Amino acid sequence: MARRLAAAVGYRYVDSGAMYRAVALYGLEHGLVIPEGDVDAAALVAALPMINIDFEIQPDGSQHTMLNGRDVEQDIRHLRVSNVVSPVAAIPEVRHRLVALQQNFGAQKGIVMDGRDIGTTVFPDAELKIYVNASAETRAQRRFKELVEKGSQVTYQEVLANVVNRDHIDRTREESPLRRADDAIDLDNSAMTLDEQDRWLLSQFEKAVKSAGEV
Repeated sequence: MARRLAAAVGYRYVDSGAMYRAVALYGLEHGLVIPEGDVDAAALVAALPMINIDFEIQPDGSQHTMLNGRDVEQDIRHLRVSNVVSPVAAIPEVRHRLVALQQNFGAQKGIVMDGRDIGTTVFPDAELKIYVNASAETRAQRRFKELVEKGSQVTYQEVLANVVNRDHIDRTREESPLRRADDAIDLDNSAMTLDEQDRWLLSQFEKAVKSAGEV
């Protein structure tokens, strides 16, 4: 949704969740995180200077996540990364490092960013904040469909359990927990098509641009 808005209005898109997934993938590949979710936080924090994350636009216009110069866009979407990303993202030093990088990305504005603390921590003064929600079951079904289409061997129950667990960890962590910004606009897209939500979001963007121009 955020990616399509950015493309429609000519802004840069940044997937903040992909950045945390990249750190989690690095941890898995270097034995600092195990698939069951245990994290050697001290070792992962010590490795942060060696983790470089960026985004690269592909010839087809899609944006891929780069980890130390390697395209990891497909790797970070696997369920094994999803199962450990929330414990990794709860580490304060990891959040501080990535929030600073995200704020650097957005320093020149003209950016659309999605994530669970963007409107509250990363860009508390953003011109437009949308709090998007849907039931855990709806989100799990969407994620399950996406993973199956990419060839992943997963069950719906595994994906649902991951969604519920991530929500709990992200809402209860001490550092930048998931919560609705007071000035955010709510959107429950459970029953919306992609086209419907895209039109709705574009209309909110146009209102925000008009409002900013009138200030």
